[in-house]
Amino acid sequence: MKKMKFSAILLLAVALLAGCSTPTESAAAKKNSTLSTQVSRLTKQNKATAARIADDKQSMADDQSTIADLQKELNNDKAAVASSTKKEKAPQKSATDLANLNYDGTGEIVVNNNDPGFSAADLSTAKGAWEQYADLDKLNRATDANALLNHSLMPTTKRTALTWDPTGWRNKRTAHGWLYNRSHLIGFQLSGENNNPKNLITGTQTLNNPEMLAHEMDIAYYLKQSNQHFVRYEVKPIYRGDELVARGVQMRAQSTGDNTIRFNVYIFNVEPGYTINYTDGTSVKG
Repeated sequence: MKKMKFSAILLLAVALLAGCSTPTESAAAKKNSTLSTQVSRLTKQNKATAARIADDKQSMADDQSTIADLQKELNNDKAAVASSTKKEKAPQKSATDLANLNYDGTGEIVVNNNDPGFSAADLSTAKGAWEQYADLDKLNRATDANALLNHSLMPTTKRTALTWDPTGWRNKRTAHGWLYNRSHLIGFQLSGENNNPKNLITGTQTLNNPEMLAHEMDIAYYLKQSNQHFVRYEVKPIYRGDELVARGVQMRAQSTGDNTIRFNVYIFNVEPGYTINYTDGTSVKG
């Protein structure tokens, strides 16, 4: 009897021991399985990421190679352009070249790539504003007008009537007023110079306004913005041989210290609807 009781107690102890160990081992196994699954998944992700990085590196290497080729091609093109420009630089147009041009419907053309061509000495403001008018030539024609314009040269009084008749002055009425104006080389609003024979030519109404006036207005506006603004300016009438009426005028201008004002143009002295005899200023309609 005592032996049976002892056996029962022993079996009960074994059962208790077995019951206590089984849940712990099961939880550990489950955790290990979960961790194993996560490791496997992360390993696959890492492999995929590594593959994408390798592809991106190859793509970047290909792009860098393409960029290097394009840069080389661009450098070669720049060198070719520079060499061509150096060898084939367009010659500067002279007064004779401009005089030989014939009007083809375009009233104003750009000269020498619109570069005024003034030197550093030409643009110097050391002596302040100034203006200079060349002497009349043997035919009594105005020949050239130069200035370093500044607000200080602009007129403070109203303009008086003009009395000087420039060469070729054979004026006539037209449907819109008069064929000719006594055209200032350097406009009155810029210099205050008015009835000066050295500054007046026979110019058509269209030459005077709107063609020349448009450039003069731009300069005047710039000068009015500051007393420190200067503009180097030249207006030269262009004659063909001994003709008394200019075929056109060349206008060059450059603001000092910046490029707000910068141009080099030639304007034809023509009037729509009229044929001008530049030899003496006579004209016919049509």
